[in-house]
Order: sequence, then C-alpha cells, then structure tokens
Amino acid sequence: MSLITDQLAQRIASAKAFIFDMDGTIALGNAASGGHEALPGAIELLDAIRRLGKPFRVFTNGTGKPPAIYAAGLRQAGFDIADDEFMTPSTAAAIWFEQQGIGKVRVLGRDGVAAPLRERGIECVEPAAEASGVEAVYTGWFREFTFPDLEAACKSIWDGAILTSASHVPFFATADGRAIGASFALNVMIQSLTDTELTVLGKPSVTAFNSALAGMGLSPADSRDVVIVGDDPVLEIGMAKATGAFGVGMTTGLMKRDTIDQLPPEQRPELLIDDLATLHAVIS
Repeated sequence: MSLITDQLAQRIASAKAFIFDMDGTIALGNAASGGHEALPGAIELLDAIRRLGKPFRVFTNGTGKPPAIYAAGLRQAGFDIADDEFMTPSTAAAIWFEQQGIGKVRVLGRDGVAAPLRERGIECVEPAAEASGVEAVYTGWFREFTFPDLEAACKSIWDGAILTSASHVPFFATADGRAIGASFALNVMIQSLTDTELTVLGKPSVTAFNSALAGMGLSPADSRDVVIVGDDPVLEIGMAKATGAFGVGMTTGLMKRDTIDQLPPEQRPELLIDDLATLHAVIS
C-alpha cells in the first residue's frame, strides 16, 4: 500500500483538484500557542499544486473558529492559502440548509460554528435561547455547553426540528495526542434523550465533498479526478470511498501503518504514505 505504482502515480499526477485535511495531515495544533505548526513538506506541496494551476481545499472538521481565522492561522505557519481555500463543516452546512429551505437553526457552538450560516442569511438561535419555529439543531465545537443548552436542543427536536452536526467522530489528532470531539459528545446525549436520527454535514458526508467540489468549480462528475489526503480512516478515506475520489492516508495522525490491515475495506486508503514529500515527488 505504501508503494506508488505507475498507475497510482498517474492518477495522482493527473488529478484535477486536491482536498487536504488539516490536523494530522498538513499541520498539527500547538496547545501552547493556540496556533498550528506545518508538517514536513506540507507548505512545499501546496505551493507545487498552486504552480500547476490546480485548485485545492484545506478542509478541517473543526468548527472552533470561522474558516477565515483558520486560514489566517495557516498563513502564520507559512502556508500560502486564501480564505476561500479553507473549509469547515459549517461551510457545507450553510449550503445544505439553504438547499433544504431551512432558515432557522439552533446552533450549539461558538461563533466559528455559526458564522458561515449567518453569512448565507440563516437565522442562528443561541444555544439556550427560547425560540419557536426552529427547523434544525446544529452541533459543532462547543466545550462550554451547559445543561440548559442541552434542554433547549432537545425541546427544539421534540417540537419538530431535525438534528444535524458538523462532525460525529470521537477523537481528532493534536500535537499532544488525541482530543475528544465536542460535537460527538453532544450528539450522543441529544440522541439518547430524543431518539432522533442524526445528519452529518461535515466529513465524511457526500454533502461536504460536493460543497468542496463546487467551490473549486467542479461537479460530482469529476469525483474520480479528485485526490483526498488525510490521516483519519473514517473521515477522509471514508469520504473518498463514498464518492469515488482517490484516498491517500497519512501516518502522521490517527492512521497507523501497523493497524491499517485491521480496517474495514471502506476505510482503507488506496495509498498510505509517511510524509507529504512522497506526493510532491509524484506531481512535480
């Protein structure tokens, strides 16, 4: 799986676009500074893709900050990235809510969760605010949640709102090891109390992937010509498998070489690499 055959190399080199995870793939969070540190070869790889004139998106499943703030943090770490080349699940969620005709959403999260929704004209209800006519509850990064927030979310769902989320994975990679996903904990509590279904709008959903394609001027018909690079077998590789994109797994985060064979087929990357220089060599 780590050997790049001529066939695999050709598919990567001829790709129309690239989607990169952030944490554990191109960068790692630094708890001390609150910023990010570039992983070896990441800056050079994105620079090479830009020189080739191919679009890319950095897509994190984190919603702690608005996309523009994340992009600014990566620029501080040395990346050449524009605000609109960065995505969070709320980027995709805002588009999906609009498509579904949903205009009023109770948001369990910080401003980073709600900002992309507000930018598209969606009314965002505060976590514990009294409100009627809420059409969806949307969970994201929200470690500060309180019991009244939980009660308000459940009441909205009992009144007919659907449950949606930026992410439903228990852990993500940081420089200090794995951290707990806040929305996962919220989703489990809300579902156990309301017995409702959950719609995930971030990775690995097809909704998230199609939103990324649209932002790069592509359509679902181009799926096979997109390379997705990430460290999480459920998120990035799962999204690649679900859409027909080419999934590249990184061993710098949650995915490990000695456990890759234990993964189910729908979570195994078509290529597993230890560093981004491997991809750089293929596309250069």
